[in-house]
Amino acid sequence: MRLLPVLKACLTAAALLVAGPALAQNTPVPVRIGVIPVVGAAPVFVANGEGWLKEAGLAPSFTTFESGPNMIQALASGTIDVYVAGIAPLAVARSKNIDVRVVAATAIEEMVFVAGPKLAPYFQDGASKAEAFKAFRAKEGRAARLATQPPGSVPNTTLQHWLWQVTKTDKADAEIVAMGIDATQQALLAGAVDGASIREPALTIVQTRNPAMKLVATGGEMFPDQPGTVVGVFGAFADKNPQAVEGLVKAVVKATELLKTDPARAAVPVEQALGKGITDVATIQKALTSPASRFTADPRAIIEATKKMQAYQVSIGTLDKDIPVDGLFVSSFYEKATRR
Repeated sequence: MRLLPVLKACLTAAALLVAGPALAQNTPVPVRIGVIPVVGAAPVFVANGEGWLKEAGLAPSFTTFESGPNMIQALASGTIDVYVAGIAPLAVARSKNIDVRVVAATAIEEMVFVAGPKLAPYFQDGASKAEAFKAFRAKEGRAARLATQPPGSVPNTTLQHWLWQVTKTDKADAEIVAMGIDATQQALLAGAVDGASIREPALTIVQTRNPAMKLVATGGEMFPDQPGTVVGVFGAFADKNPQAVEGLVKAVVKATELLKTDPARAAVPVEQALGKGITDVATIQKALTSPASRFTADPRAIIEATKKMQAYQVSIGTLDKDIPVDGLFVSSFYEKATRR
């Protein structure tokens, strides 16, 4: 009879050992996500708003940044686990031995160029872009001031590529001014700059508030197949939490489909993340369906364009050398998420 308590204890211990991994898997994984407040990050906002990140076993917290280069500092210091911003700064990060891996894309060809009311008329009557900037300088007695994000970012790289490589604008005719995302929008609306490279929802907001704002170049014109916002995961987090990363990518894939098929529904969580009381769901829905919003979760779709962007970054001095993309892109999570 004395054996019964011992046997019972052994059976209980065995049951706990079997249940242990399952219980551990059911414990939400805290994940610190850094984002920039743009529509290109919408798949992550939708995945969170719809509860799909929670369903994937994640307990997300969000920190907003003004640009990708600023977020790299947080990634390097270990204060965020996931990076949701432009691809360009990640090459710089890897060149400094920061292990970050792109597991999903979110959008391509996000950056567009908008001319303010003073500059916009110069792009009428079929004039070439370079001629428009030259005519502005001749009339105004100064170069056009163009706002964008810091050197090394996708907005800055794309703007420089469009100005110097695509339109062949004389460098004396355009002055690039680096500032944050919110400051860029405010400066454009206030007339403090003459034009800017911007993304949604800034494009919809500035054109709604001032119809004299002119969309001069789309993302494809500025940099063909322009790689945009991506989901990058810190290597240490990915190695420790592979199932969490898999769940994150599955949620992003699901959210990307919703953005394409039901933008009205998707606009609600995106507005909650981006609105901040300065816009509404209708504006966000319009932004989600604008020429500057092209959503894709497939990281393989931007590999070649990323190589080209890196090569251009080297040519303008924002990247020391080309970084092999083999270690940067990890498409296995996406492939598993979309396997039928």
